[in-house]
Amino acid sequence: MDKQDQIQAAVFRRLLTHLDSRKDVQNIELMNLAGFCRNCFSKWTVAEAEKLGVEIDIDTAREQIYGMPYSEWKEKHQLPATPEQLAKFNELNPKK
Repeated sequence: MDKQDQIQAAVFRRLLTHLDSRKDVQNIELMNLAGFCRNCFSKWTVAEAEKLGVEIDIDTAREQIYGMPYSEWKEKHQLPATPEQLAKFNELNPKK
């Protein structure tokens, strides 16, 4: 691994640590503000692994991103989306 890859990997780990320290920030808020969320990281992990010929299922990827099984994270930390959050999400992501 070259230095640039090492730096990017370290930054990503730092980002995950930061997100883990901010469990109060809901995925829908991330989606509405930034266009990605923790679940996106999980999906991207699966896709990038596939490109490298490595098989990682979505549950394993989610556990890597969330630091625990996704079902446990949802139960402990995920709040129901508000009508305002859902309206904003639907505005930004119109159904095709």
